[in-house]
Order: sequence, then structure tokens, then C-alpha cells
Amino acid sequence: MPSAIALEKVRKIYKSEDVVVTALNNISLQIKKGELIAILGPSGSGKSTLMHLIGLLDTPTTGKISLEGRNVGDLTSDERARLRNKYIGFVFQSFNLLTKTTSLDNVVLPLVYAGIPKDQRITKGKEILNRVGLGHRIYHYPSQLSGGEQQRVAIARALITNPSLILADEPTGNLDSKTGKEIVKLLDDINNKGETIVIVTHEKEVARYAKRVIEIKDGRIVKDRKVEK
Repeated sequence: MPSAIALEKVRKIYKSEDVVVTALNNISLQIKKGELIAILGPSGSGKSTLMHLIGLLDTPTTGKISLEGRNVGDLTSDERARLRNKYIGFVFQSFNLLTKTTSLDNVVLPLVYAGIPKDQRITKGKEILNRVGLGHRIYHYPSQLSGGEQQRVAIARALITNPSLILADEPTGNLDSKTGKEIVKLLDDINNKGETIVIVTHEKEVARYAKRVIEIKDGRIVKDRKVEK
């Protein structure tokens, strides 16, 4: 199965005055299309740095990152932004919804940036919101939605461009345990329809839904295992 994204001997070093911090050290990793992966680790382990590199939000100090077989190391920030919009969908702990914008308009925002005509955006947005169980909340604002519903809107927004990869950064972090399980189950259902999903989490309860768990500690991968269902 081809890789959605691959990292080869990646290091990320941060320097501040006389302080040098190696956030990631010699990481090699392939994420294949159709996988549901959890990147598991405590605070400070390097998992957020890894997510930023996988999501093309940052560049490595050394090493190679390939998206859909293309080396993205030498791209400009604008070129990376275009690739992110086309190939990667993001789901964040804090939802990152525009507060004065309806569910539908929040969801179709990536299509606005992509230059898709309005009628096509609306049709696709309604389809995706129905897919995540929010067909009855299309014209509601974030303040009118529960936390779980806001995260469903965020997931719908991540799906709208048919990305090669969905990155979910602590997607249950602002939710109660029951709602968190519903969100992870939704991501599992989406993966079962063929989407590639990476969940970054410190919660083992969340990671157990994945089909592959990558544990990271002190900037290194310490375990990479498949999960038997």
C-alpha cells in the first residue's frame, strides 16, 4: 500500500540563545494510505512537533519528508500552504471554529481558499455535515453547539477537501469522556470508509481505537505496533 506521508531520519532542533533542544531525534516513519494511527506520548515527548512536521506546519532541521511521494523539504511556505490545503485536513483540541460563522460556512472555508464556486461549496458542505451527523445544525453558530457538535463541525471541515491525510491533535482534550468516545468512534467510522487518520494523543484510552500505535518519548519512537481488533 502506498504511503500518504513518509519521514526519513528527521531531526528537529530548537535553539534559543545558549539553549539547544532536540525535539525529535532521527525519526523514520511511513504512514500508509487507509491507516488509523495514534501517536501516543506524554507532554514534552515530541509528539506535537512530529504532528507539525507531518502536517507541513514546520520544517525539519535535517532529514527528508515526502507527501504523496513528493519531497517537500525545499518548498517555500506558500507552496507548503497550498499542499496543506489540498492534501491535509486538521482537527484541533480547541476546535478552531470562527465564532460568528455558521457550521456550514466554517466547513466550506477550505473550499473558499481553493476557489471552488459557491453553489458547489454549499452542496459539498451539506453532504459532509450530514455525514458527521449534523445535518440539523447546518445554520447554527458555534455558541449554539455542544463541544461534541463543534468537534464534528471541525471534522467535517477537515474532510471537505477529500484530503490524503487527516491529523487530529488531541481531538478529545476539551470533551467529557462520553463525548470523547463518540468523537473517536466517528473518526474510526471515517477511517473504515478509507480515510487516512493520525490521532495525536496522550490518552491510552483514545489510542486503543487505533489500528497502529506509535509511542514517542524524548523525541524518539520507542514502540511502533499494530493493534489486533
